[in-house]
Formats: sequence, C-alpha cells, structure tokens
Amino acid sequence: MPGPSPFAIADFRFYWVTRLASTIAQMIMVIVIGWQVYDIARETMGWKAASFQLGLIGLVQFVPLFALTLVTGWTADRLDRRLVARATIALELLCAGTLGWLAWTGSTSLIALFAVAAMLGVARAFAMPALQALAPNLVPRDILPRAIAMSSIAWQSGAIAGPAIGGYLYALAPHLPYATAGALFGLSLLCMFLIGPRPRTPIEGSKHPWHQMVDGLRYVRGNKLVLGAISLDLFAVLLGGATAMLPVFARDILHAGPTGLGHLRAAPALGATLTAIWFSFRPLKRDVGVKMLAAVAVFGAATIAFGLSRWMPLSLACLALLGAADMLSVYVRQSLIQLYTPDDKRGRVGAVSSLFISASNELGEAESGFLAALIGPVAAVVAGGIGAIGVTLLWAKYFPELRRARSFDAPPPDVRPREALP
Repeated sequence: MPGPSPFAIADFRFYWVTRLASTIAQMIMVIVIGWQVYDIARETMGWKAASFQLGLIGLVQFVPLFALTLVTGWTADRLDRRLVARATIALELLCAGTLGWLAWTGSTSLIALFAVAAMLGVARAFAMPALQALAPNLVPRDILPRAIAMSSIAWQSGAIAGPAIGGYLYALAPHLPYATAGALFGLSLLCMFLIGPRPRTPIEGSKHPWHQMVDGLRYVRGNKLVLGAISLDLFAVLLGGATAMLPVFARDILHAGPTGLGHLRAAPALGATLTAIWFSFRPLKRDVGVKMLAAVAVFGAATIAFGLSRWMPLSLACLALLGAADMLSVYVRQSLIQLYTPDDKRGRVGAVSSLFISASNELGEAESGFLAALIGPVAAVVAGGIGAIGVTLLWAKYFPELRRARSFDAPPPDVRPREALP
C-alpha cells in the first residue's frame, strides 16, 4: 500500500505551488522570448539566419549554468536552500518586469532579449539544484518517489498552461505575458517564504570550499547508475531536441502562427502530465531501468514522426507521445538520483544533473538551430530522433547498471560509488 500523500505535508504544498506558479511563468517567458527572437530576426533575415538566432538564444542561457555549476551545487549544500530559491525567484521576477517594460514601451530588441535570457540562465543555474535538493527534505523517504511524480505534475502542468497563456496574451498585447509572469513569480516567492526551516546535513569530508565543490563531480563519476542515467538524458535530448524548432514549424511549415505555437509547446507537457499523474497513483515498482531505456527509444521515434508530419493533429499527437516518454525517463532518473544520493551531496549532485539537463535543453536548442541552418529544420529534427535511438542502444550496452536497476529500493553493491566500496 502507498504511504500518505505528500500533500498532507504543508511545506510540500507550498513547494508544489511554487513549482507550478514559477513554471507557468518561466514557460510564458520562454515561449514569448523565442517567438520575439525569431519574429524580430525574420524582419531583416531569412529563415536560416533566424533559425541560427534561435540556436544562439539557447546557448546564451546555457553558458551561465555551465560556468557556475560547481558554485551553485556547493551553495545548495552549504546555505539554506530556501534562501537560494527565494533569491533566484526574485531575479526571475526582475527579468519579467524588465521585458514587460520594454514591451510596453515598444523598445524590445534582440540585444535586450539575449541579455535577459542570460540573466534567466543565471537564475536557473542556482534554482535547479536548490529546489531539487529541497524536495527530499520536505517528505519522508518512503513517499519520495510519489513526491517526485507530484512535483513533475506541477512542472508539466505549468509547461502545458504556460505556452498557451503566453501565446494568447501576446496576441492581445506584447506586455501582458510578462506582467502575468511577474505576478506568478511573486506568488512563488510568497510560497517559498511560507516553507518552514529544515535541518541541513553538514557537508562531510574536506572543509575546503573547492574540494567540497569537486566532491559532487567525484560522486557522479563513481556512481555508474547515476552517471548513466544523467548522461543518457543529456545525449538523447541533446540530439532529439525538436521543441527548439517549434517556432519554425509553427510559422513556416505548419503555418499555425503564435497560437499554434502555444499548442505545439503545450502538447509534450500534456503527455508528460498525464504520465506523471499515473505514476503519482501507480508508482513504478519493477524493471525501472529497462523501462527508462525503452522510454528514451520511444522519445526518439516520436521525434522522427513529428519531423515528417505535415498535419497539425498528427504533429500534436507525436509531441504528446514524446512528452509522455520523456516523463517516464525523468521520473525514473530523478527518483534514482534523489534516493541514492546522500543529503549532504544532493545540492552538488543536483547541480551536475542540472548542468546535464540544461545542456540537453539549451545546447539541444543551439544544436537544432545550427543544424537546421545547415540542412533544414525537417532534416535536423529527423536526424535528432535517429540519434536519440542510437544513444539508447549504446547506453544499454555500456551502462549495464541501467538494465540491472530493478526497483527504487537500496541499490545493489555494483552501483554504489566506487569510493564507498570496501
């Protein structure tokens, strides 16, 4: 029988609302920034050069996270994780206010969009490991997989609502999406202040800050199960990043406009949310590693089908399937990482995981944009899906620990970190 619901815990409820509201706000900004970058670029450039700009916007968001990974992970383990989350949400609120003011005055430019995107990258670099490490502190260990699934529901529900809200509001007035995002970030900040203090596990080992930062990398390198799970997501999503090309498909292939772009962006999140809801009631119990590998292969196949589709309903169905498969992979990966990582290292391991996730998303956007500029958006998406399937086959061979992961119970001896082995 499953344990009590995580929603029975007040602090988790505040955390969940924070995740939902901030995700809606982030997705509103992502959809509008992407559309504005491509639309402004298309006023003076061809579609290839404009696609290149989409690639650059992803790269600009990734560079801060890459540069700050060791610092952000150490910060999440060394400081109060609630304070870190509050500061990052406040920075995102400032970014929303800035773009809202520029849209209101009609002075939005590519330079401004790139500058704010870089600041959002800094905020996400600190927020992701702090929030990921905070969640296990709020619920008992035995219901953590259910809490992860419910947290994913908040994230994916926000990813469904955010793009649609952003597209509809932008059609009414360019400043409305940013004003709405600012209000949602304000709600998130309030909820973070309502979460009570939690005991923090002291960092073990060396007291030198640099050594403590590097310990997270050592742990990931030594735990083959964690390394395999994180890197599988990195390369699969990096190659199969169809979502980066959605502005191109919405505008020039499916001819759906900004409203259609909102539907396309929401479709993967819809599939993911339905999957997360299922897991919140029916958690996986057996063969979790094999199911994760199968899900990544389905992700690649759905990406190929989307790239070849010219019919909007079929494109939406492919994206929904893609999102469902990605959610299964995320659910397994995050559960394994959180359960098998000591609390004093969760921030630093979470920072490494965030780096890999951001690399798969932002660098995936850059790779897709650059490749689309060379061979066209359709060929780029189809090639990415093929690459994701290939990565799955390679990881199944070279990381057998993934295939041997049977459940979310204590890891078998051969997947413990090497430094922990006798």
